[in-house]
Parts: sequence; C-alpha cells; structure tokens
Amino acid sequence: MSNQKSVSRSEWLEARRVLLSAEKQLQRQRDAVSELRRELPWVLIDQPYQFQSTAGPLALADLFGPHSQLIVQHFMMGEDWDGGCPSCSLWADCYDGTTIHLEARDTAFVAVSNAPLDKILQYKQQMGWNFNWVSANGSTFNKDFNVSFSQEQRDAGPVDYNFRPTETSMDELPGISVFAKDESNAIYHTYSCYSRGLDNMNSIYQYLDLLPKGRDEDKLDYPMAWVRRHNQYE
Repeated sequence: MSNQKSVSRSEWLEARRVLLSAEKQLQRQRDAVSELRRELPWVLIDQPYQFQSTAGPLALADLFGPHSQLIVQHFMMGEDWDGGCPSCSLWADCYDGTTIHLEARDTAFVAVSNAPLDKILQYKQQMGWNFNWVSANGSTFNKDFNVSFSQEQRDAGPVDYNFRPTETSMDELPGISVFAKDESNAIYHTYSCYSRGLDNMNSIYQYLDLLPKGRDEDKLDYPMAWVRRHNQYE
C-alpha cells in the first residue's frame, strides 16, 4: 500500500470520475439483475415444515408473522455443534438493526439452524443478539434447501450446493432463502443464494471494499481466516 501513486487533487478527481463511471455502470447492472430476480418463477411449498421456537412449535407460515414476505438466513449451527459458525456470526452482527426496517417493508426475517433450540438460545444470549432464530431440528428444511448434508451424502460424492455439484467435508453450509405468501396463504419459494452470493448482505465486507487494503485476505490460509466472533478478537 505504501507504493501507491501520490498525485495532485485535480489528478485524483480525474481518476475518481473515471471510477465513478464504472461504479454507475455496475449499479445499473445490479438494478437489472435485481429486476431479473423479481421475475423468477415461484415454487409452491407443500411440505409441512415445523420449527421449534420460544413460542413453541411453529409452521413455516407462522414465521411470516403479519407479513407476506420472509427472508430465511440458513445459519450454520449443526445438531451437535457447541456454537454458531464464526463467519455466519459475522453476518449476524448486522441483523438486529436491519429487521425493524424489513418489517416496515412487509418482510419478516428469521435465522434457521439445525441445532436444538436450547443450544441456539444459549449461543444467541452469549452473542447478545435479539433477531428471531428458530430450530429446524428434526425437520428436513435445511436439507431440502441444500445447506445441510448428511455424512452419507458427503461420502457418496459431490453434494448439490450453489446450484452445482460441490465437494465438501462440511455438514452445514451458508445460504439465504426467500419466500412469499399469497392472499390464499399459499407459500412459495422465490429465491435462494449461497456462497459469494451472500456478500452483498454483509455490510462489514461492503465497508472493507472501500479501503485501500480492501479485504486483505490474499495471504491468509483461506479468505475468512481473520474472522472471529465479536467477543473473541484480541
């Protein structure tokens, strides 16, 4: 970074305007992709999924509350895990300030994990979070949306993740799924994204991308090796 070219303010403005043009082009492309996303066809959900919550057993329809749209964060915390995934926890640090604004736009938000509810609640308290988080333990929900994989699935070869065959040793992987409920209370799956598709929902990475060093992950053992739970940084 110390070798970066130093220029006059006028030269900087000229370079910045070139970058601004590229940024505007990218934003227009993002807007076009968002329109394509909204035009995706929907898939009717006919499985009677059940979740465990502090209010007792809930159906998928209950997760909507009074809203017609639902965002599900598939939070990596397996049945026998003692805590949530540190990377998913990085994303989750952004949720509490977000959900109230989503609700104002007819949208409910919930995290769903395969861990038992008592483990989820213990970890949630440890992290100081307030967003809605339920357990899919005993349900095929996360499996059906291609974020949870049995040992047998992994031993048999590539699993279906991010819309392609993927080799993994992990029993849980991250994702986001979106659902809509119509006037007859029928529920539809409208969208899912995985892997790098989740980047745009992480405000921390969006801020890091503004910096001279960027994400600064090139020399790490793997891209998110620097991430810790927010109560574990030195």
